[in-house]
Amino acid sequence: MYNFLLPVAFLPLWLHLTIASLFWPVVYYILRYRLKVVRSNLKRCFPDIDTRTLRKTERRFYRHLADLLAEGLYNIGAPLNNIKKHYIFENSEILDSYYLSGRSVVLMSAHYNNWEFMITTLNSRIHHHAIGVGKPLDNKGFGRFITARRARFGTEIVDQTNVRQVMEYYNRWKVPVAYMMLSDQSPSNPHRSFWTDFLGQDTPFLFGAEHFARKYDMPVFLYDVRKLKRGKYSVHFTLLTDTPNQLPNGDITRRYAQHLEQLVREKPEYWLWSHRRWKLTHNGRIMKDGTIKIIEK
Repeated sequence: MYNFLLPVAFLPLWLHLTIASLFWPVVYYILRYRLKVVRSNLKRCFPDIDTRTLRKTERRFYRHLADLLAEGLYNIGAPLNNIKKHYIFENSEILDSYYLSGRSVVLMSAHYNNWEFMITTLNSRIHHHAIGVGKPLDNKGFGRFITARRARFGTEIVDQTNVRQVMEYYNRWKVPVAYMMLSDQSPSNPHRSFWTDFLGQDTPFLFGAEHFARKYDMPVFLYDVRKLKRGKYSVHFTLLTDTPNQLPNGDITRRYAQHLEQLVREKPEYWLWSHRRWKLTHNGRIMKDGTIKIIEK
């Protein structure tokens, strides 16, 4: 149904980015896409920064967001070798010893810089079987199309509601897997979240990556993506722990949050500010009208 996008996707990336340069002012100045959310998030996280500087960061974010949309469209149809030129792995060999010893690993990533290239190319870049764990899209037809395009080079895409069964299956058959998790997504249940300070905010984090790392004794890495220039990124793996059960409960998630905060403070325009990241309280959800819907334990 969505195959009409493929001819456009096959255009070279530089052309996609040229269009993005023309598109972002429309999104920012005219459509004002989620501008209230972006502005509110930046203000609450950087209260000591003056308005003029925040507006500059805001505009940089929208330019980057347009690049992400262009890169996402390019990612739908681009050949593998083309994407690899734009997405450089610096030290993937750090995973090799765990693969050779038959250990699966968890790769904790974030909505920071480009994650579409990450999902699509991962299985072709490491020895582990790569699985991307995520939330399904609201549009089921488009979701199936995107899943198929993301999986075309071997990365398996798993809905987070099925991840328990998938992990149990691969653990039973002793297949070394790299589970990639975008761990900065806003949780749906505050009672099943891990709460910690992040960017000066009391913030709930998904606890799944740490939970499964402990259950299956999997080393945990931070999947760190840096933007070198428009359309080009580098990936660096940082070991958070290879002995998850020797750490205090919550320590893995806390380490992840601290590292992500450092990245965001260095280059705030590359994080996804357009999402309502702080929509939960400890006992409920803040609705768009400002009321709180209580969520039972």
